[in-house]
Amino acid sequence: MKLSILGGGGFRTPYVWQALLRDTGSPRVTEVALYDVDEARLHTMTAILVELADGFPDAPHLTATTSLREAVQGSDFVFAAIREGGLEGRRCDEHVALDLRTLGQETTGPGGLAYAIRTVPVMLDVARTVQELAPTAFVMNFTNPAGIITEAMQTVLGDRVLGICDTPSGLGRRVAGALGLDHTRVQMDYVGLNHLGWMRRVLHDGRDVLPELLADDARLGRMEEGQVFGLDWVRALGAIPNEYLFYYYFNRDAVRSIIDSGTTRGDFLARTQGEFYAKAASYGPGVAAFWKETVERRSASYMAEANGGTQDEPTRDREREQDPAHQGYAGVALGVMAAISRNERQTMILNVRNRGTIAGLPDDAVVEVPTMVDANGVHPLSTEQPTLHQVGLMAQVKQVERHTIAAALTGSKQEAVLAFALHPLVDSVTVAKDLVTGYVDRIPEVAAVLNR
Repeated sequence: MKLSILGGGGFRTPYVWQALLRDTGSPRVTEVALYDVDEARLHTMTAILVELADGFPDAPHLTATTSLREAVQGSDFVFAAIREGGLEGRRCDEHVALDLRTLGQETTGPGGLAYAIRTVPVMLDVARTVQELAPTAFVMNFTNPAGIITEAMQTVLGDRVLGICDTPSGLGRRVAGALGLDHTRVQMDYVGLNHLGWMRRVLHDGRDVLPELLADDARLGRMEEGQVFGLDWVRALGAIPNEYLFYYYFNRDAVRSIIDSGTTRGDFLARTQGEFYAKAASYGPGVAAFWKETVERRSASYMAEANGGTQDEPTRDREREQDPAHQGYAGVALGVMAAISRNERQTMILNVRNRGTIAGLPDDAVVEVPTMVDANGVHPLSTEQPTLHQVGLMAQVKQVERHTIAAALTGSKQEAVLAFALHPLVDSVTVAKDLVTGYVDRIPEVAAVLNR
């Protein structure tokens, strides 16, 4: 089977590669095509992957190209992880919002909307290329904001596009670990949108064990969610919120923390990854180990503001992204491929079409829910309906996402203003207009889209 990785020169490509190297099932991926517009990064990433493949005689055949059509041609699966505008665009996503005292973050709030506006047209071109050159391929979308991009691509490819995020599954593992349970025997009742959801029940041998965790100060207090949200708030919700809900429940605290720190996530990554690629280009043997060292630092500072630290000085250790025990988002993707290609039926939390799963949201809205995957594709599972608070927040953000897609497709600044103004983390028409003006002025890729 052929897998194409779009954005293959990106920093997270080795996660996918390592998952493929460990896969011993049949059929398996035998060819990997990396696509990126940056030829120098492709060269560096190829060197890293070759080193990581040492000791794996049956490693997939690896090619690298700056041609999207060449990469996609004949693919069975496509991983899409493209960053339109690069890290400089991400920095502008953050700083334009922070200058107006609103959240500057890659996926949540105005920064995520600006990222989506410039990315949707690019990803629709990708979808049309896949439709032409690999019409039976399944696309696993990692490109953020994952829910918005997945929903836009589905207008071309339908259910052959699904969004992947490992945050919910990681939450399920931590809950199981806190209770001393085998996470492979845990069923998670989770509902939401991408980066906006709640773990409502955790079933182990048919019994909901979440109430035990909520009642245990010591165990809940050791979990990152207990530390970030506070035990009282988690108990008040009666569910464990996705970590990104920190930006909603503690919005003013988050904005103040990021501003006071002086360094945004985009600033940190632009500096550290820039240093990495500059050194790695001529590093020679050992470049894979150098990548792993850089990953350690990158992982430690993820969402540092939610943990009382800064990007340069995180206060708590985080689960390692490359831990082979669970492989992170790459492991979720590999599970999807195995379920489809081998009919190894699995249930995973994915971004898929609603199809009546959540009452109050359109059938074609992309939601993040437990989904059964097999050789016939993806099938969202029926679930208990959300609370009014949960469905209300989801509905409001979903409407924002749809205005964002409309702005990206039509170039309408009015649609963009609607998206920003209706977002619960902006809630001001005046600020929304200033955000649109700021993004158009600062990010050429946004200006190219919003031309009406």
